[in-house]
Amino acid sequence: MKKFTIFGNPISHSKSPLMHNTGFELIGFDGIYSKTHLENGETIKKAFIDGGFSGANITVPHKEYAYKFADKLDLFASKIGAVNTFILEHDGKIKGYNTDAPGFLKSIEKFTDVKSVLILGAGGTAKAIAIILKNENYNVGVLNRSQNNKDFFLSNQCDFYTWDTFKQNQEFDMIINSTSAGLVDISYPAPLDLLEPLVRNSKYAVDCIYGKMTPFLNLAKQEHKIYQDGKDMLLYQGVIAFELFTNSKLSEHNIQIMRQSLSYN
Repeated sequence: MKKFTIFGNPISHSKSPLMHNTGFELIGFDGIYSKTHLENGETIKKAFIDGGFSGANITVPHKEYAYKFADKLDLFASKIGAVNTFILEHDGKIKGYNTDAPGFLKSIEKFTDVKSVLILGAGGTAKAIAIILKNENYNVGVLNRSQNNKDFFLSNQCDFYTWDTFKQNQEFDMIINSTSAGLVDISYPAPLDLLEPLVRNSKYAVDCIYGKMTPFLNLAKQEHKIYQDGKDMLLYQGVIAFELFTNSKLSEHNIQIMRQSLSYN
């Protein structure tokens, strides 16, 4: 039996095992998928090897560590500097992929009238989303607490703001929370005096956190905006990772069964 896992901190909330184990059963694949709580991202390669895993997903805050310690990278992961999927190849090398970006793009394809996007946060998830949205000709801005990764975003033609430099009269069609704010607490991804007018003047609010109404999504609801959590992103990035894990192609029917495993309505 092949072993797979998801590395993260925190990780208890993750529904990835539900989705992947459902998929393994559907196609008759001899595999098991678990959760691994990892405190120190510097140890991710050792944890992967010592665990005897054939593949893994990586979530916050370890995606940039996964990039650092992969033996080789697919083109997209190498461009954005963040990895959310490990595959153990036949030569014993670990290859890093990023499935977040195409997964996110698929998750927002129903929003057809979006031209400008503001991403809250500047970590690995933000990098993936920013690059694929730029590739699709969206106008992309990034708002972060600090100047961390500023050069990356500017070099990829994204506008970059810190909380101190952001001008409050700017408007965006879609606001995306890529941070972990609200995952295990009641915090917002940016100060309310910045966030409230941004959401009020937007069309859509998207949170990469899934399975709960975060303070960010509650704010969007109060402002009567169309909003969604990260379940669709989780599903579609997971489908891509699953196909890498199993070297197979999922049918639309099986994808919908995996969707149901995530407790969709």
